[in-house]
Formats: sequence, structure tokens, C-alpha cells
Amino acid sequence: MPERISRRRMLGAVAIGAGAAVATGRRSAAATGFKVNDTKVISHQPNLYNGWPTVARRRNGELLLVCSGGRESHVCPYGRVELMRSTDGGDTWSWPRILIDGPIDDRDAGVLETARGTLLVTTFTSLAWDDRLAAAEKKGEVGSEKWPKEMVERWHAVRRRLPSEERKKLLTQSMIRSTDGGVSWTPTYYSIVNSPHGPIQLNDGRLLYPGATIFERTQRVGVCESLDDGKSWRWSTAIAARPGDTTDGYHELHGVEVSPGHVVVHIRNHNKKNEGETLQTESHDGGQTWTLPHPIGVWGLPSHLLCLRDGRLVMSYGHRRPPFGNQARVSSDGGRTWSEPLLLSTDGPGRDLGYPSTVELDDGSLLTVWYEVRPGSHFAVLRQARWTL
Repeated sequence: MPERISRRRMLGAVAIGAGAAVATGRRSAAATGFKVNDTKVISHQPNLYNGWPTVARRRNGELLLVCSGGRESHVCPYGRVELMRSTDGGDTWSWPRILIDGPIDDRDAGVLETARGTLLVTTFTSLAWDDRLAAAEKKGEVGSEKWPKEMVERWHAVRRRLPSEERKKLLTQSMIRSTDGGVSWTPTYYSIVNSPHGPIQLNDGRLLYPGATIFERTQRVGVCESLDDGKSWRWSTAIAARPGDTTDGYHELHGVEVSPGHVVVHIRNHNKKNEGETLQTESHDGGQTWTLPHPIGVWGLPSHLLCLRDGRLVMSYGHRRPPFGNQARVSSDGGRTWSEPLLLSTDGPGRDLGYPSTVELDDGSLLTVWYEVRPGSHFAVLRQARWTL
């Protein structure tokens, strides 16, 4: 996929604060004691493609993992949102439960447990498969190795579920909500923005959702907030683009509250300047104003942010050039500087991998989950690494 094209647009059809510390090229002390203890595949269906997971730790210690499962490839019409659980720190995982399976492709899934114990799962829908099939038919590629007739007929069967205009009406970014630990869920409802790993909880009780609109005529990048535990969302504040950038080049945000009111947000950047890097913006007033995004010297994306119990920050991100894999960096100063990369995995066979997210386990060790196409296969599995700092 061309890196300068918005992933979200391809798949789906401002006040500025003061005091930013521009951290380009600056590094904090290297994390000592870093060790990857083990890695393993955790998805149960190797004949299906699993993509773009998020892992979250509940207050009771249970781990929740959501992803887009049931797929046959990176772009296809079969995606559905699935949930897996672990009650033993990732030693074992439950068989996936299907939470959302609409008539078109349901993609990236995020998950959060709020301070009240509510579970929120986010996703967005896509018709990229429909456009790709139409292009293949126009080029006469049906019947080729890439487009076998049996596969094309299956895709046509999905097309026949709904007329074209009805399919287009299903393009949206949305979430579902559970107040009983995931036993039952609401229907999907509109979330205004989307980002792979979903919203975050603030100390003052608000929920903040850094993200981008997908299906509006002009893309907006910023944060939405919820004052009612995720039941409803409202647009809060835009994040302005740097001079020379456009917000159309900003995608797949994620944030973390470092201390009360101090929020750090990372942005996947596809503008020409610092293309393929993670940009950072900060708010010191709980998300009401934001500094101009600035580079932090990290090639790789998108970033997931975690605040450890000792106050350090961890960013984990996919690295889609040699060594193909997943990396993490640590900040001991609230995101002003970041350590050199910590290599969580380096054995990926190519670029179709990443979207890692990380949780801190009861014993202080860390667990990171990502998706990855393994050697000799065109299906993507879910992998995890347990590691220590």
C-alpha cells in the first residue's frame, strides 16, 4: 500500500498550547534490564487472517484482546470484530467470540475498561475490497493466480448481500459498550472519530478519544470526549497541523495521561516531512489545547502509549522496514525524550505486521500483542511477547 496515501481514506472510501519540548534526535538513557522473555502465536485459527489487535488489562487482572478476525487477507469483505480473554497473564487465551459482524468489512478494533468498569470496543467499516474487486474486473485479472475465480465468486456473494448504495450507508466509525464485563453488548453507535486502539480514561473521569474522522468530506484530526462513561461523544478540540503539513496526512492517534491534565498523543504521519514517523503533541489542560505536532526521532507507526505504575511511559509500534518487526521505547520524563529502540521482534518476513499494544502485568512485566503474516503463509496470526525492563 503506498505509504503516502491515507490508510483510512483508502480503506473507507485549534488552539495551540505552549511549552512543547521538541524532542527530535534527543534520547533518554537506554532502558536497563530489557529482556524479551518469550514470544508465541496466540490466535487459534491459522487458516484465517487476524489483524490490528488491541490488548487491555482490566482492574481484576483479566486481559482482553480484540482484533479484526475471520479474514482471508489484509483487504477482504469478511472482517469481523472478535474478542479473546486471558485470566492467566497471557499463558492461555479463550476461543474468539464474535462481537460485530456486519454486511461489509469490520476492521481495526480497540478496547478500554473505564474507571467505572464499563468496556468499550471500537471499530470502523470499509468498502476497499469492493473497489479492489471492481478494479481487478476492469483489468481482466479474474481467473489469475491473484484473483482465482472461486475467490471472486465469494466476494460477489458478499456484494449480493446489499445493493451498492446500501453498502455505502454502512461506512462509519463506531463502538459498542458493555456494563457487565462483556457478557452483553449494546448495538454499534457512532463515535465521531476512529483510531486503532480507541479512547483513553482521564483522571477527572472524562474519556478522551484522540482520532480522525474518516468519512467526512474534509478530514478532521483532534479529540472527542465523553462525560457519561462512553454512552455519547462530542467533538472537543482540533489538533492543528504543523506549517507545511495537512491534517489529511495525520492518522491513527493514541494518547495517554501522564499526570492529571497532562496528556501526550502520538500521530501516524504521512506528510512529506518526517513521512513514516511518529509525531507527538501534548496538552497541559486536559485536552483543551494542543501543541503543534513535532517529531521525536522515531521511524515506525502507529504508536500505542502506556503509562507504567512507576510513571514511565512506553510507546510500542510496528517497524515496517528491516528489521521487520515491533519495537518499543521508554520515556522517564513524561515524553520529553525517548530511549533507543527496544526490539520486541525482528523476524517478520515483510511489512504486513504491527499495530502492537502493551499492558503491564501484575508482576511488573509487560505483554505486547501484534499481528503478523508469518513466513510461508499469506494469513496473519496474532503474536505476543512478554518482556521486562
